[in-house]
Amino acid sequence: MKLSTHSTTLRRAARSLFGWTQLRPNQLAAMRAVMKRRDALVVLPTGAGKSAIYQIPASLIPGPTVVISPLLALQQDQIAALNERQRPELRAVRVSSNESASQQAEAIAEVREGRAEFLFITPEQLANPDRMAEVRELAPALVAIDEAHCISAWGHDFRPDYLALGHLIEGIGRPPVVALTATASPPVRDDIIARLRLRDAEVVVSGLDRPNLFLEVAHCPTEDYRWRRLIALLRDDGRPGIIYVPTRRSAEELAARLTDAGFPSKYYHGGMPNGQRNELHEAFLADQVPIMVATSAFGMGIDKPNIAWVVHMALPDSPDSYFQEIGRAGRDGEPARVLLLWRAEDVGLQRFFSGGLPNVTELQELAALVRSKPATKKDLKASTGLGPRKLAQLLALLEQVGAVEPRKKQRLGTPRYAPQPADAAAAALAEAERQQAVTRSRTDMMRAFAETSGCRGQALLAYFGEQMTEVCGHCDNCHAGTSVADDGASGPFPVHSQVRHPEWGPGMVLNYEEDRMTVLFDEVGYKTLSVPVVSEQGLLTLS
Repeated sequence: MKLSTHSTTLRRAARSLFGWTQLRPNQLAAMRAVMKRRDALVVLPTGAGKSAIYQIPASLIPGPTVVISPLLALQQDQIAALNERQRPELRAVRVSSNESASQQAEAIAEVREGRAEFLFITPEQLANPDRMAEVRELAPALVAIDEAHCISAWGHDFRPDYLALGHLIEGIGRPPVVALTATASPPVRDDIIARLRLRDAEVVVSGLDRPNLFLEVAHCPTEDYRWRRLIALLRDDGRPGIIYVPTRRSAEELAARLTDAGFPSKYYHGGMPNGQRNELHEAFLADQVPIMVATSAFGMGIDKPNIAWVVHMALPDSPDSYFQEIGRAGRDGEPARVLLLWRAEDVGLQRFFSGGLPNVTELQELAALVRSKPATKKDLKASTGLGPRKLAQLLALLEQVGAVEPRKKQRLGTPRYAPQPADAAAAALAEAERQQAVTRSRTDMMRAFAETSGCRGQALLAYFGEQMTEVCGHCDNCHAGTSVADDGASGPFPVHSQVRHPEWGPGMVLNYEEDRMTVLFDEVGYKTLSVPVVSEQGLLTLS
């Protein structure tokens, strides 16, 4: 079969298989890359049809598609949607901890015999050498990675299990890869590409502006004021919504307080048993829970179109988290409100959450262990006593500085010209310090978004590397008349140009607002600079 990359072929498949009469330009651009067997990274907002980007080409490409997704509930929703169509080109099966051994074997058999096109699987399953061999024998034609920001140390849903995906994809024959996410700032995009080992990837970033979301921010001088602003919104809008809070304790306390005040609410956080979380997830989708008070653990995989509002009761850790969470509102296209209620004290809380630096002794001992003999993560966990998350993060740092590399049979070894353990530990610590600087700069950008008197839509999209030359018209500042259009020519360097600072090194100009400019530096993250000072002192040069 000759693989056509013509848009007409893709549109015809979309119409015959899914009943879709049109595809968006950004969807088509990504689909064409997949049809050309190129790797792709696709950043589109929630509800913009990211799944179609791999599903439609997969129906045309000979060979099965492996879909790696972080949540079983999210997988189940996508599998059900595909199988409801009752088309052999779209049949999907799953291999996960939810299936028995016989069910897993039957799923593999269905794909092997051509009775199923999509195999949904978790990274944990793929990490099993026997399972990897089975999947490799299926000769997959494509790998799709959903919620790809989870692979990035910069992604707010970072999961250590995802760190090995680049190696695992190599283990199943290295078919073309399409990575999909609703939010990825430039550092996250770079990290995804590096960790997945994408080759000459087509990067599609588009449509991040959500005109039906009204962006509103209020600085709250007291906790009582923050409470009263929340209650005012709930009285105005009785439709379903989500309230995000920073801690598990605050989720429990706020849900109880709201219920006592006549607004029945439930709470959700990562410390709850899986069964209870799944029940709450389903109840919210079924409109049995009108108000969900939650930490950032809630939301991924929430395919609920009628969420009418999202409130943040504290400053999020970054625009990445904020954008992902507000994206759950208004998926039905109806007007929706997103309200951020923040206080200056929230910044200190996020500084606390960002954590400290790794222990250099633990890094050195871990590097020495791997150097002495290749070992699995299980072996290293037993030898060091480190928890799985901390171990994965230390190994990731050591891999980034060339002290650790993946080997066959899930073992980790030392590259031929690796630094000595002491040098490796020092380099890994320096890398952790760089990452911490970038993490803190992201919180600074979140505060700048909260404090701006300019167009919030422009400020948010600039963070993600997109330029909006007109004001968004759907934020509180636009309605107040304080927003000013950004034509991209209000500073000494073009937007998105590469510049260099004598101390902070290379960076990219993201946007201008009045007499300030925002630059994303590789080493220190986001910085807001005075345009007059940059011009007068020659602080930046074109790179």
